[in-house]
Amino acid sequence: MAEEALRQFRLHQVLLIPTGQPPHRPVEDGVPGELRYEMVKLAIAGRPGLSASRAELDRPGPAYTVDTIAQLEREHPEGVVYIVGADIFSQIEIWHEWPRLLTMCPFIVAPRPGVDLHAFSQPPFDRAEIHFLNIAPIALSSSEVRRRYRLGLSTAGLVPEAVDRFIRERGLYGAPRSSS
Repeated sequence: MAEEALRQFRLHQVLLIPTGQPPHRPVEDGVPGELRYEMVKLAIAGRPGLSASRAELDRPGPAYTVDTIAQLEREHPEGVVYIVGADIFSQIEIWHEWPRLLTMCPFIVAPRPGVDLHAFSQPPFDRAEIHFLNIAPIALSSSEVRRRYRLGLSTAGLVPEAVDRFIRERGLYGAPRSSS
């Protein structure tokens, strides 16, 4: 998704931001932010235009998207766009300060199975600048990947090899611990 957004919209760079302290729930499986940050770095190693950001990890308190966008706008005056899956974006009305967020920056939305993209032309989305990635709907979810680790199922092709090795060596997400 990040590489497609970079290419299709000719972006300067895409920051991948592991969440700090989610406001609505604990971090999945209790994996600390530092380890999630390391996994992002491993996942994007050697991929031009992709960078890992500590924007939410280094900020205390709940990680609200509206605060992250405000911070990124200060750090990147050339402009910010937010890339998000259609399934998550369709729930915007439960996000912190969502009316303000919708007007802060453009959004690039990735199609997801079962989400009608026409819904994003209706209120409240009509107040936002929204662009869509021209890709097939992405069916993979992080919840499914974590479930596969927990059950000892294959994650081949779902997770970059370096990240898979990192997860298995540390026994993260309930994966049986492997030796390096």
